[in-house]
Amino acid sequence: MTDLDAALADLDARFARIREERGVPGMAWGVVAGGRLAHAGGAGTVSRQDETTPTADHVFRIASMTKSFTAAAILLLRDEGRLRLDDPVAEHVPALAGWRPYAADAAPVTIRDLLTMSGGLATDDPWGDRQQGLPLDAFERLLAAGPSFALPPGVAFEYSNLGYGILGRVVTAVAGREYREVVRDRLLTPLGMRSSGYLEEEVPAGRLVHGYVRRDEELVREGRDGYGALAAMGGVYSTVRDLAAWVLGFLDAFPARSGPEGPHPLRRSSRREMQQGHRPVGLSVPGHAPDQAPRIVASAYGFGLEVAQDAELGTVVSHAGGYPGYGSHMAWHPATGLGVIALGSLRYAPMRTAAADALRALVLAEAAPRRRPVPLPATERAVEAVDRLLEAWDDAQADALFAMNMDLDLPRDSRRAALERAVASVRGPLRDDPARPATSATPAERTWWRRGVRGWLRLRALMTPEPAPRLQSLTVEAVLDPSWALVEAAQAALDAPWPSLPRGVAAAQGFDPQSCGRGILAGRQHFGAMRLGRPVAGDGATTATWALETERGGDALLRVALDETGRRLAAVELTAAGRTAPAEGW
Repeated sequence: MTDLDAALADLDARFARIREERGVPGMAWGVVAGGRLAHAGGAGTVSRQDETTPTADHVFRIASMTKSFTAAAILLLRDEGRLRLDDPVAEHVPALAGWRPYAADAAPVTIRDLLTMSGGLATDDPWGDRQQGLPLDAFERLLAAGPSFALPPGVAFEYSNLGYGILGRVVTAVAGREYREVVRDRLLTPLGMRSSGYLEEEVPAGRLVHGYVRRDEELVREGRDGYGALAAMGGVYSTVRDLAAWVLGFLDAFPARSGPEGPHPLRRSSRREMQQGHRPVGLSVPGHAPDQAPRIVASAYGFGLEVAQDAELGTVVSHAGGYPGYGSHMAWHPATGLGVIALGSLRYAPMRTAAADALRALVLAEAAPRRRPVPLPATERAVEAVDRLLEAWDDAQADALFAMNMDLDLPRDSRRAALERAVASVRGPLRDDPARPATSATPAERTWWRRGVRGWLRLRALMTPEPAPRLQSLTVEAVLDPSWALVEAAQAALDAPWPSLPRGVAAAQGFDPQSCGRGILAGRQHFGAMRLGRPVAGDGATTATWALETERGGDALLRVALDETGRRLAAVELTAAGRTAPAEGW
């Protein structure tokens, strides 16, 4: 069984368990991988009258996942020059002309404000869910009367179904056709999403999964509101298979490239634009076990999509849907091309958590390779040039490589002397270390290691944005092999019965075993058993810092320092390593 097979088996069990625990009548789910719908599953029944298990081709209402279709329709019209995102909405929807502003100094509400949930309209869940079938003439009267503003436009996130209903009216006004016809003809049909639409009566008999609410342990059917004014916020019916095509279109927008646009009706740059965090939502710390490190997630709203920055996963794009009778979620990870779609037939079924957890498990299981930044050719040439300077300094090569700031930031003679000292400290000749591959945070940056007899050089190059990029920054740091005294002190520190000093280890003046011991004991609780890994810093004689191998996973660093004699323990510092989101190959 491959890693992907094992992860998919776990995913199926996860969804089946959620269905049982939460009493969801019917569920269907799918996994996008390798540019296709790679896996699909289902549980429960299509309806109380039909015990068929839902499949990737059964139709659910997807609620607020609809917003991504509305946003895409707006961008289609923008790309054709028929509207601008910074147009005041009232220019396209005359019923808004009489709106009273939040305050006299407030700017008018723009299309961009509504796309990014920053129009200032009051949050309207669950009220908005009941406006799906509102007749168009009643909606016109509602708009003309003017809404209640909670905030001035353009300053903060405030989730608004009403705002997306208004965007539907913008599509109709600008395209000269009813909103649902525009989405059908310009998006659904070109993408082959033949099972998707806005009308229940268009769903073939036997393929519609009925939506329910549980009342006094009885399932009552709901969620059948017809097409109306707020269909643009939540009215789409769709299937796992069709939604896989929708998700794949967003994944296909990365990386940026010069090849043909392909069959998608919305250009790649606009699809990437939808997946950017245009309006911050906020920071969150998901619940976690006390012995685990907290996760920090920064969320933002794009155009009809939610964008999260996770320090462990990187970027995750998604949107949930909750509606009378249904719950849904789609989430994908651009760096790996993995995506999860989950649909359920119970009011506000918890598909967001199920799909997000499933996607996280797939990414962490390395079910697909991660795309990373590819260095510019100029960056790779600079690395080769620096390696030559390490072997033998040559001013002519330095002149060809260095940007104009390099000698101003550090005089040439000082830079050469520092580089030669670093090379001498590790005792060349230098060679590659396969265990320490080069990495890039961006195409214009490169960090790499070179191994000598007594240690490593860690090097970092950063290129300029000039037409012919040149080296604007070079960092060279020697990391020397720790002495046996440092290794023995470090191992003793990990194994010691703190707060007592490690056996056979003497303390330097000022050393505090109580403080050091608290850190080590807390580390054992958090990480389990800890072993010395590779050194990442230190002079090898009196200081060394190791990356630790931990029983329970997690990144930890151990720094040990000896006094000037090299025999007495001066410091022991165990830290959970800082973490930044993985660099991504956009």
